[in-house]
Amino acid sequence: QVQLMESGGGLVQAGGSLMLSCTASGSFFSIKHMGWYRQVAGQQRELVAFITEDGRIYYEDYVKGRFTISRDSDENTVYLQMNSLKPEDTAVYYCNAELTLVAGPRRFDYWGQGTQVTVSS
Repeated sequence: QVQLMESGGGLVQAGGSLMLSCTASGSFFSIKHMGWYRQVAGQQRELVAFITEDGRIYYEDYVKGRFTISRDSDENTVYLQMNSLKPEDTAVYYCNAELTLVAGPRRFDYWGQGTQVTVSS
């Protein structure tokens, strides 16, 4: 059983900062990439950023220059440092990990339970 445990959400004023973290635990072979998505009620879940096994990073345009994703491979943890937060960043943030359970090419997607980020104006 694989679990993704998120922490770090909360309430912050516009212009403030928060750091989210997500740790993968359980039985798996390797983590191919980890990332963050967010979802506003009534809207589709959208990608925020991800980081691959070999350190390649992707950001959606709306967070470039404000958010930083990083990864501690030894701890199976991914972080999202969010600076210069805006009210429109308010959402539930979900951790995602694509991993293999055994040696081989087959990959599986796992999700955290979500953590609320609220940015007040």
